[in-house]
Amino acid sequence: MQLYDPTASGPRRSLSRAAPLTGLDGKTMGILENGKLNAKEMLHEVALLFEERHGCKVRAVYSKSNASAPAPAETLAKAAQEVDFLITGLGD
Repeated sequence: MQLYDPTASGPRRSLSRAAPLTGLDGKTMGILENGKLNAKEMLHEVALLFEERHGCKVRAVYSKSNASAPAPAETLAKAAQEVDFLITGLGD
């Protein structure tokens, strides 16, 4: 019998978090929808609450095709350049 180690090591990554927002008033937001049933509709309703309560504006809607997988790095990099924050969630 031969046993295999299921762990894998990949390239080391240096990750850091973005600085927290000091407030939401007047910020631009993006919607990251994941293709699940009702996700897009639910996220647009949540975005309306941000607009009503904080004067935020939806600037972009981003999509990812697999709800179980992280958003592609290119999508997140683009969002980081275009909006102040993202909202995402499941609709089912």
